[in-house]
Amino acid sequence: PRIAYGTGTLQFGELRVPAGTGPHPVVIIIHGGCWVAKLGKLDDRAIALDLVRPIAADLTAHGFDTWNLEYRRLGNDGGGWPGTFQDIAAGADHLRRIAAKNQLDLTRVVAVGHSAGGHFALWLAARPKLPKSSELYVEDPLRLKGVVDLDGPGDLQATLPLQQPVCGAPVITQLMGGSPEERPQRYREGSPVEMLPLGVPQEIFAGRMFAAQAPVYVEAAKRAGDTVNAAIAPQSGHFVFIDPGSSTWPQVVKAIRALIDTRPL
Repeated sequence: PRIAYGTGTLQFGELRVPAGTGPHPVVIIIHGGCWVAKLGKLDDRAIALDLVRPIAADLTAHGFDTWNLEYRRLGNDGGGWPGTFQDIAAGADHLRRIAAKNQLDLTRVVAVGHSAGGHFALWLAARPKLPKSSELYVEDPLRLKGVVDLDGPGDLQATLPLQQPVCGAPVITQLMGGSPEERPQRYREGSPVEMLPLGVPQEIFAGRMFAAQAPVYVEAAKRAGDTVNAAIAPQSGHFVFIDPGSSTWPQVVKAIRALIDTRPL
């Protein structure tokens, strides 16, 4: 079912619950799309939660609850900083309000994000570290068991050279309300690499889009003390990671299951 986590028209998620008695582990799914509401001549559904419905359905068939999040983006009223980040956070935290009724196991929650959604998945894991002074701070945010980043950026500053050629606009600068020089605090609170260690295990899949960047983030995360597995495939297209029919998808499911089953340290 479609469940609202806020009052705005884009503040909702789609919950899918597997057969059998729970409580079941939960996968939060965050779609990508250059952080924008409109991308060139693409159908709007290509940059909305519609795009990741197939993997949500497949993961539910594998026994996971899936919570497929929609959120305000650049071009939507209230999108950008801080609204987009606040939507992702509020969407995740809303699981607490629907957990009992839907038999969700909130001790086993993994965030999976594709492309720009990969950035937000990593950020969700990092947000317990936000200072109280931050516009994005909330008390007692939902803790994750792990993160799967599907060809998304862990370092916003390093992604700046890609924003124009890939997205056709300076989308990161727009999302953050300025450059790293103009908004250093926002990049410290919104770019995962600047928030290391995230404190949860991470599975990083990188294809053509982020194969060059991913190893730099992975090394930084490991140096900071995080456990990170990386599958870097420079020849892989950007969308094989969210195609249940691809040869890559079973590896993604396996990575999610490994994170869910990880024993706490």
